[in-house]
Amino acid sequence: MHPSKVQRAQVKQLTDLPNIGPASAVDLRLLGIFEPEQVLGRCPYQLYEQLCAINQCQHDPCVIDVFISITRFMAGEPAQVWWAFTSERKKRLRERSAR
Repeated sequence: MHPSKVQRAQVKQLTDLPNIGPASAVDLRLLGIFEPEQVLGRCPYQLYEQLCAINQCQHDPCVIDVFISITRFMAGEPAQVWWAFTSERKKRLRERSAR
């Protein structure tokens, strides 16, 4: 759902989360996430790595941005478009590869 349409009190299913449409909901179900509350406390980078392993392919890194958006939203932050997290993700991945 587009973040501007998300109403926190009405988040009942995965597609009620910001930036989650039917395809992303399928990805979340592959990860064993069937309800929005199951996102709480999850690491978006680990979710991405698990999804890539399950599908045996390298997904677009923007999927990490989507996962950041939903984990932050479920932790209480406002709903934001997924690309609001792109620079943060790029910085973190650069730092990880530098180690």
